[in-house]
Amino acid sequence: MKNKLLLLLAFVFIYKLEAQTTTYIEPNSNDTRVITTGMPFLLIAGDARSAGMGDMGVATSVDAFSQQWNSSKYAFSETKSGIGVSYTPYLGKLVNDIFLGNLTYYNRLDERSAFAASLRYFSLGDIEFTDNEFATPYIQRPNQFALDASYALRLSERFSMGVAMRYLRSDLKLNDGTSDTTPANTFGVDISGYYQSEEEAYADFNGRWRGGFAIQNIGPKFKYDEGGQENFQPTNLRLGGGFDFIFDDYNKVSITAEFTKLLVPTPPILGDEYEFVDLNGNGEYDADTETRNLIQEDVIYKGKSDDVGFFKGMFQSFGDAPGGFKEEMQEITWALGAEYMYQDAFAFRAGYFHESPEKGARQFMALGAGFKASVVNIDLSYLFSTSQVQSPLEGTLRFTLTFNIGAGTYTEY
Repeated sequence: MKNKLLLLLAFVFIYKLEAQTTTYIEPNSNDTRVITTGMPFLLIAGDARSAGMGDMGVATSVDAFSQQWNSSKYAFSETKSGIGVSYTPYLGKLVNDIFLGNLTYYNRLDERSAFAASLRYFSLGDIEFTDNEFATPYIQRPNQFALDASYALRLSERFSMGVAMRYLRSDLKLNDGTSDTTPANTFGVDISGYYQSEEEAYADFNGRWRGGFAIQNIGPKFKYDEGGQENFQPTNLRLGGGFDFIFDDYNKVSITAEFTKLLVPTPPILGDEYEFVDLNGNGEYDADTETRNLIQEDVIYKGKSDDVGFFKGMFQSFGDAPGGFKEEMQEITWALGAEYMYQDAFAFRAGYFHESPEKGARQFMALGAGFKASVVNIDLSYLFSTSQVQSPLEGTLRFTLTFNIGAGTYTEY
């Protein structure tokens, strides 16, 4: 009898050792890891030439709208100065008063340097508010804009660098009369570089290499009120390269590829943390035999916290994707574009842009054309979505005017 009692006590002791209290995190099945930022209008191609080649511009040849893509290109401009004006309808199939406007001015100061300034304005149209059906409605016009200036300097015969300073203002929060709201204000910086080789002779044509990089919208986070959420700017890294096939004095074909990555932390996979008595000691919750208690909601299951400063977030963005290297690669968008130029008077363009379906699914083809009449360039582009997620720019005709002042002042080719 004594031996049986000792055996029972030993069994209870072993059972208690195995039936330990365990905590675990159950991931939320509806979590999404699409990276979102404030002021995304900064990523929309504001000019028809870049849009016609698949939203690219970091390594294409210089034009009036290089300010948005790579301001260091202005140091290679053959034109003394220029003014660019563009208009891009947004959600044109639904409304007619949402648009992106762009005004740019640049001036090449001398053989080595240039400066530029631009204004990008994004209007969300008129929104009517009324207290009741008999009251006179009042109208609000949410908008965002960026005002920037840049300086470009050639560090060698074939390489230049540029820096741009940008003031950003976002007035999107609607005031319904019951709360105090204020526009968000912040600033950003761009650092860019551009390389253009000498023209080289090949078997059947001459050629020229191009390359460029830009780190854009480097700056602090912003929010709309004291207790509101802080938003990252769309800080991004652009890398691109291209080649010009120069067949004769009249015909030239340019091929360019570009890669872009947001330097913003990837949202982690969140889950709910539970505690339960692990009866069988396997460390896993058994819904049939065990009960659990919720300890905390929305804790990190996998990945890193995205509640960090903008500078730390830039470096963290290269290795914080919960899915590892594969997911990091999915966060890189790429574009491939081509431009045929005849006698510097007519251009035909085509391009393709690709973003992973897990990271936004922006995928589209674009066509464009350009015409030069005296000192004026006219550019047009049109977008065809190839994704199941329809682009807000689907079926949009973009229109750009460039006024060239002092064309042929400098010789680069």
